[in-house]
Amino acid sequence: MSALNQSGWKPEMGPSGDSKPATFTGNRALMLEEALIFEIGTTDTTGVDLPEVGGVASRLGGLERNRTIGLPGLSEPETVRHYTRLSRQNYAIDLGFFPLGSCTMKHNPRLNEKVARMAGFADVHPLQPVETVQGALAVINELAVWLIKLTGMYGVAMTPKAGAHGELCGILAIKAALEARGDPRSVILVPESAHGTNPATAAFAGFSVENIPATSEGRVDLDALKARLGPDVAGVMITNPNTCGLFERDMKAISDAVHAAGGYVYCDGANFNAIVGRVRPGDLGIDAMHINLHKTFSTPHGGGGPGSGPVVMSEALSPYGPLPFTERHADGRYSLVEEETVGERHPHSFGRMTAFHGQMGMFTRALSYILSHGADGLRQVAEDAVLNANYILHGLKDSLDAPFAHSGPCMHEALFSDNGLADGFTTLDIAKGLIDEGYHPMTVYFPLVVHGAMLIEPTETESKATLDQFIGAMRSVVARAKAGDPSLKSAPHHAPRRRLDETLAARKPVLVWREPDVAVAAE
Repeated sequence: MSALNQSGWKPEMGPSGDSKPATFTGNRALMLEEALIFEIGTTDTTGVDLPEVGGVASRLGGLERNRTIGLPGLSEPETVRHYTRLSRQNYAIDLGFFPLGSCTMKHNPRLNEKVARMAGFADVHPLQPVETVQGALAVINELAVWLIKLTGMYGVAMTPKAGAHGELCGILAIKAALEARGDPRSVILVPESAHGTNPATAAFAGFSVENIPATSEGRVDLDALKARLGPDVAGVMITNPNTCGLFERDMKAISDAVHAAGGYVYCDGANFNAIVGRVRPGDLGIDAMHINLHKTFSTPHGGGGPGSGPVVMSEALSPYGPLPFTERHADGRYSLVEEETVGERHPHSFGRMTAFHGQMGMFTRALSYILSHGADGLRQVAEDAVLNANYILHGLKDSLDAPFAHSGPCMHEALFSDNGLADGFTTLDIAKGLIDEGYHPMTVYFPLVVHGAMLIEPTETESKATLDQFIGAMRSVVARAKAGDPSLKSAPHHAPRRRLDETLAARKPVLVWREPDVAVAAE
């Protein structure tokens, strides 16, 4: 019985005992290489054999398939093994710590999952009669009340499907408010420390975007902001706490200045988990703010899937928010206020964000998280998130350059740069080396205000033991980068795939499988 040698090549034996040409399996111990599903099965076989059906007329009305479907036929074991092996090559929060900054992945309590799967929530349909979904509407309404109370705002739009969708909701409300007063303002100011989706959202909504610089502390330059305010400025989109991991101490002064100039203040609330229960954005003069339910309230990260990004709004902006919204009547009954029933109660709404009301699975999970924590527990969420981030900052700042360590304690995330590494070594090398240590890399090269940025957010759900282990792994990789260890340039070595050409993969991705040409012998 032959075995893999260290290079991964396996000699195959022919019938006479002679070795065939070696083939590369790609297997590494129990981490098995996985071929494409088209390479496992063939399109001329099926995984199951069904007898031909005779004596029955077709009901397809001429829509019968006239050629093969082109999918490979696999047996049940082949199918199960294929997808199970693929799942083992995916890193997940249930496997280990995610140090991603800003796009946080944190633990999703199983209680939330159980509630989301309860009958009446999991099988609810948006077209059911309102009287049959009173419990679902009650959940949406109660979550909305919590979000308003926690943020100190006046109203909330529950329909946006994600953070960026929520940004668009807030900016469209600002646009509608300006149009209602006949004010043709066309410029949105976006600080350097804001999330990258902020300028994209403003541009998508038809505004021009102008940058506001940051100070040496990593916060908004208040003087530069005030100097740019004028009759053409519709508002500012600001992330607080910002993407440098810092709280904007001048937030109230920023809001007052923007309001005095006739504009509105949009706050990116993706980092609300750092201040929930501690600070109410409404008290800081915010007019609109989206809340990433996955980050602050532990629903699964959308990632293009079923996310949710409710938008809380001030009294000045709420009249322009989208439909529909829930309404609780004096008799305890709930209803949905839509175009047909809004009447004169909400005449300035900019319209709808989505076909229906929102993502029920995310609402049930978020409300479960809120109720299980209570007001005091949510306050502890923020405190622990900040504590963990500062623990990371202090554990690494003597190993990695921390450009804003002098700016005071960080909030939810710690920011480092690649200054001090050996010549030719970069942030990417550290990220790839971290994979060999068993960790998903942190956010790299963002925010742009820091060269070779490494943004680390531990969240409040990680233990001290986990953080200590991660800090140790980071310090080890950084030491190799400072010493110029050449093996780091080819990392990762123990992952299912070695280092890719990321430029080529981004610019010329191969996304479609094509059946290889069949070789034809020359005659």
